Formats: sequence, structure tokens, C-alpha cells
Amino acid sequence: MKINQFFLPFLILAISSNSFLSSAAESPPAVVDIAGKILRTGVDYYILPVVRGRGGGLTLDSIGDKTCPLDAVVQEQNEINQGLPLTFTPFNAKKGVIRESTDLNIIFSANSICVQTTLWKLGDYDEKTGKYFITIGGNEGNPGRETLSNWFKIEKFERDYKLVYCPTVCKFCKVICKDVGIFIQDGVRRLALSDVPFKVMFKKA
Repeated sequence: MKINQFFLPFLILAISSNSFLSSAAESPPAVVDIAGKILRTGVDYYILPVVRGRGGGLTLDSIGDKTCPLDAVVQEQNEINQGLPLTFTPFNAKKGVIRESTDLNIIFSANSICVQTTLWKLGDYDEKTGKYFITIGGNEGNPGRETLSNWFKIEKFERDYKLVYCPTVCKFCKVICKDVGIFIQDGVRRLALSDVPFKVMFKKA
């Protein structure tokens, strides 16, 4: 079948436009804060609970009597405490917008008194509690098998959000896919993988 040369440029333009629209449609929705503003890379935010009366923002703590390592990601006991600010870095760091269901690093914007990074990672299985706890000490970037434990996602949950561990930075790796929730250990509200998600919202610091 012959195509009239007069219509050829319009056909190419139509195909290009459809490809662009299809690509744009495939991008997950942007995550927004409590002011309705899009979350962006390199900006400090507080992760706060949606449900009132069950603790405040997120911070760091040590478990047991030791001062270091200060590696447990925990929720403040008092709801008026916003905790420590954090930043989010997607696996494609060139993308400045934080989107739902996208692999990202979560980093506390604070210096630890212990020699360690403040980037979130999934800890080893704890036989005593039967839980996988969220800790710090991960390495930023370099998506792949070696950094599987460092990647989390923000997903829409009802009208708010939840945190999820289900990395897709390694296509051939078997991973755990579960929500991040709260596990109370000796009175401390620790973040851990759970069947009950921790419903959260984001506030610019």
C-alpha cells in the first residue's frame, strides 16, 4: 500500500505524539505532602502517622543498653514530636519527582553519634521476634542485587500512603514483598515488615 507523501509527516507526528502520551501515562502518580505539593528529591520531609494518638514521627534509637549502634528506625512515643527529617532518592536519581510504587532510598537528614550511614535498609531476620526490622547503614544508589535491602517504596493506601519493602531493582532476585508497620518491642515502637501497614503522610521540614 502506498502512502501519499503529503500525509507522511502528519503520520510520523501522530505516531510520535501517541508514543509520548503513552510514556507519560505509564509514569506512576507523584507522591504529595500534606500541603498538596509534590515530593522532590533532596528536600527534607517528616514522615508522620495519619492516625492520631499512636506516636509521632520517625527517629533513631538503639536497642538494649548499648549507645551504639544507633540503628533502629523507631516512631516517637509522643505524637507532638515530628522526629527527624528525611530525604528520598529514587533509583533514577536524575528524576527529581518522587513517585508512587517506585524504588527509592530513604535517608535521615541527621548525623549519627555512631560511625554509620543513616540510609534505611532491611535488617536480617530476628529469630527472637520473628520480624524483619528496618535499620540504617545502607549504601545509597547502585541499584542491583548487592543493594536489595536498601530500597523501599511509597504506595497509595486508601486516601493516604504506606511504606512498602518490595524492591524491583534486580529482575532475577527473589525478594520479600511486605508492608512496613509498627512492632512494639519493650515499649519501643519499631518499624518492621508487617501485615498491618503504617499509614503515613509527609510534611515538608
